[in-house]
Amino acid sequence: MTKKLITRRSFIIGGSAVVTYLLWGEFSIAVRKYTIRISNLPQEYEGFTILHLSDLHSKWFGDEQKYLLKTINQEQFDLVAITGDLVNKTDPKLEPGLELIKGLKDKPVFFVPGNHEWWSGYKMREPLLSLGVHILENHSFKLKKGHKHLWLTGVDDPYSGRDDLEKSLTNIDDDGPIILLAHAPEIFPKGVKSKIDLILVGHTHGGQIRLPFIGAIIVPGQGLFPKYDYGLYREEKTNMIITGGLGESSLPIRFNIRPEIVLVTLTSK
Repeated sequence: MTKKLITRRSFIIGGSAVVTYLLWGEFSIAVRKYTIRISNLPQEYEGFTILHLSDLHSKWFGDEQKYLLKTINQEQFDLVAITGDLVNKTDPKLEPGLELIKGLKDKPVFFVPGNHEWWSGYKMREPLLSLGVHILENHSFKLKKGHKHLWLTGVDDPYSGRDDLEKSLTNIDDDGPIILLAHAPEIFPKGVKSKIDLILVGHTHGGQIRLPFIGAIIVPGQGLFPKYDYGLYREEKTNMIITGGLGESSLPIRFNIRPEIVLVTLTSK
């Protein structure tokens, strides 16, 4: 009888610990920071920091996103880049994404759509524009600071084949630094070929379940043990950062990969 009671207690304690860990992993926000060297970066942009957000998937972090915004607004940044999937196709609520954008510091916000925007009818477009968000769909934006500038370019969703990097670069008329926003990392080889300095993407959720020393088990579009799942990748002059994102799509579970916001600081040094 005593042995059965101990076994039952152990099972309950162990199960509670697992549930607590999974909830912590789903809602405890990590802050991930990178410093990226760009050789021709204008002095005016030395230390310029981009807040990179992705894959919210209609998820709430407290009422009016208060917990998420508290984490974000403790940091210093100059610009916000959102790389798609603000909504989730199975329950495409607009409010979580809109509340997030409303609560950001008074900084310029740039957005490119992901596959879930398109799968749910892309109802985010007009609400985002009404909040002053710059939507980059196969288009570039000249970001000026003083007499200098860099280029922000964005492509439509690569995962669903809507990206056109060549078109997005057509209005770039000098050799200034180029930062590319895209939803999915499949854009990387094209970015390397086009000599993009920095690519910011999401989509993978870091695999959502990561094995120690191995990484993601599976990522949509790349299959088992994907090549591009999470973190920093470099080839030639091109850097690509894949964020683990904030939300979940198919399974409401994260293991060994917390929701995260990413801060990318630019330097020429």
